[in-house]
Amino acid sequence: MESKRKYRTAIFYSDYFEKFFIEQSEKVKSKIIWTIGLIEELERIPETYFKHIESTEGLYEIRIKHGSDIFRIFCFFDHGNLIILANGFHKKTQQTPKKEIEKALKIMEEYRNENE
Repeated sequence: MESKRKYRTAIFYSDYFEKFFIEQSEKVKSKIIWTIGLIEELERIPETYFKHIESTEGLYEIRIKHGSDIFRIFCFFDHGNLIILANGFHKKTQQTPKKEIEKALKIMEEYRNENE
């Protein structure tokens, strides 16, 4: 079996992402795992799957679509190629809810304070 080169490594911080993940159906969990694998293995990630959140410093969203359902997982980088998964949510409106972005920014700040 050929091992794939990883350009990044994704890990989750605390239990924020884990709580979101375990609430999902098996099919959605599989799609999340597949998408994270893609982000780790592709040198250039299409914006379809990974996008910087405008008006934030260093916050990104992993974009997952399963059928008509849309999910977002906020994340940020630490030490270059380490992606820290923060919170995730089921996106039900066109706009990303401000409270979800604020939550992600708090998680990022908490992580950075712990890891200085």
